Amino acid sequence: MLNVLFSAAPKDWDKYRDAIVTALAGAGLETDLRRDHAAENVDYIVYAPSGATLDFTPFTRCKAVLSLWAGVETIITNTTLTQPLARMVDPGMTAGMVEYVCGHVLRHHLGMDRDILRRDTNWQPHDPPLAQDRPVTILGLGELGLAAAQALASLGFAVTGWSRTAKSAPGLRCLHGTDGLWQALTGAQIVVLLLPDTGPTRNILNPETLALTATGAVIINPGRGVLIDDAALLAALDSGQIGHATLDVFRSEPLPPDHAYWAHPHVTVTPHIASGTRPRTAAEVIADNIRRGETGEPFLHLVGRERGY
Repeated sequence: MLNVLFSAAPKDWDKYRDAIVTALAGAGLETDLRRDHAAENVDYIVYAPSGATLDFTPFTRCKAVLSLWAGVETIITNTTLTQPLARMVDPGMTAGMVEYVCGHVLRHHLGMDRDILRRDTNWQPHDPPLAQDRPVTILGLGELGLAAAQALASLGFAVTGWSRTAKSAPGLRCLHGTDGLWQALTGAQIVVLLLPDTGPTRNILNPETLALTATGAVIINPGRGVLIDDAALLAALDSGQIGHATLDVFRSEPLPPDHAYWAHPHVTVTPHIASGTRPRTAAEVIADNIRRGETGEPFLHLVGRERGY
């Protein structure tokens, strides 16, 4: 019998319990999933920062900590965590992110905010450009970024993907490093941010990099709030260098009611809904990693502490 500790908010227990139990049984694992195992008896921890576990030292027999979230920036600095840490790479989360990104890229590409007519709107027919004539840049080519980039490319968009280290993917222009970042942003009409929160990625959109984009470019950020220098983005919106920003993540959440983004006419705020973990598919990922731990196979989606993801 494997003892699995669920360390997350009470609302998450109600949300995930049945799905995880079903997935563990489906993987042929005999487990006891609880929120109150004694630390010395725990074999695996299903973890979210909203849970009560802050000190991992007592978990002396724990084989892995399995995050419910894709982002792990709040846990990798915990010096008591010596166990392997796996981030969540959930097929349901990936599908949801692709839908959010494609939906908002198409919204801005087609000018839907302008063209959904009201009675008092002037009748102004026009021909939107084709996707092939719309340069889109995706910053971040991890699981989510690559899936979104490939989906947009399949719709005909001219997609450039950028990552910190070299990557390649069929049908995509892939760039990396500092020089690649400047190339990727130069002339981009739509920029999508899907990078992790690390030292080098914070404020990656700043006065210098925002100025590289095409005049009137659109920024879509479902990645991390810290990727954007907020003051620089607001200045670029006011000057017209950036035409619109659709933002799903922020440095402080919920976004404070007096934040300038709420009132800006060229900002769309969504409440961190781009894509959450889906209980059924996430539970299958957790169960597979526990199965791997028990059969001696490598864990999936292990976090590299030195790189931050």
